[in-house]
Amino acid sequence: MSTTALVAEHSPAPATGTLIADAPAMTGRHLQRLRASPGILILTQTMPITMLLFFGYVFGSALAVPGQEYRAFLVPGLVAATAANGLMIGMFAAAQDCDRGVMDRLRTLPMSRAAVPLGANTADLLTTAVGFVPLMLAGLAAGWRVEGGWAGALGAFGLLLLFRFATSWVGYFLGLLVRKEEAAGQLGSATFVLPLLSSAYVPTDDQPGWLRTVTEWNPISAMATATRDLFGNAAPAADAAWPVAHPVAGTLAWCAVMLLVFVPLTVRRYTRGGT
Repeated sequence: MSTTALVAEHSPAPATGTLIADAPAMTGRHLQRLRASPGILILTQTMPITMLLFFGYVFGSALAVPGQEYRAFLVPGLVAATAANGLMIGMFAAAQDCDRGVMDRLRTLPMSRAAVPLGANTADLLTTAVGFVPLMLAGLAAGWRVEGGWAGALGAFGLLLLFRFATSWVGYFLGLLVRKEEAAGQLGSATFVLPLLSSAYVPTDDQPGWLRTVTEWNPISAMATATRDLFGNAAPAADAAWPVAHPVAGTLAWCAVMLLVFVPLTVRRYTRGGT
C-alpha cells in the first residue's frame, strides 16, 4: 500500500455525525465488547466484594472506628473507592483501543469527535450502576445498614455515579496519552494506592498532620465521607479540610473540575490521534 493510501486510511474523516446519534452507537459497541469478554466484567464486579471480605473480616478486628462498627464504616468507603476505579477502567479501555489500531479506524468514520469517549464512559457508567447492587447486598449481609433514609441513599447513589463518570474521563484521557495496553495496565495498577491515601478504609483523625492534609484533599475522601453522610452512617468531621467538612459540596466541586478540564482535553486528544 502506498504512503498516500496509508495517510488517507488513518486521517480523520470530517465530523459530520451528531453526538446524539453517534454516542449511543459507541455505548452499544462497548457493551457488546464486555459481553464478549465476560471475564473482565466478572473481575471488576467481584473485586470490591473480595476487598470487603478481606478488610471487613481479616483486618476488621484490628481496626477500630470510634462509636461505630468497622464494617459499617468500610462499606460506604469501599463503594466510593469502586467509583474512583473509573480512572483505571477508562485508561485501560482507551489504551487498548489505541494499541490495537481501533482508535485510528474510528477516527476515519464521519462521526462526532466526542461520541467515542462519551460512549465508552457511558457504557462504563451503566455497568458500574449494575455492579453496585451485589456490592451493597454483600455489605448488608456483612452488617452495614442504610440509616439515613432512602432519599439520602438515592442521593448517595447518584453522587457515586457522577464521581465514576468524572474519573472515567480522567482515565480515558490518560489512556489516550499512553496509547499502549501494557503501559496502561502498569499505570493502572499504581492507582490502587489512591484509595489507601484516603478515608475510604481508615479514619484520618489520628494521622500525622501532613498525611491527614494529603488524604483529606484526596477526592476519594470527599466521596467516601459524602457517601457515609448520605447513608446516615457517620457525620463529617468539623475540623477536617473543606472537601471533607462539606463532603457533598466537595465531591460536586471535584466532579465539576474533572469534567470541565478533562472532557475537552479528551476530545481534543482523540481528534489529534497519536500526534
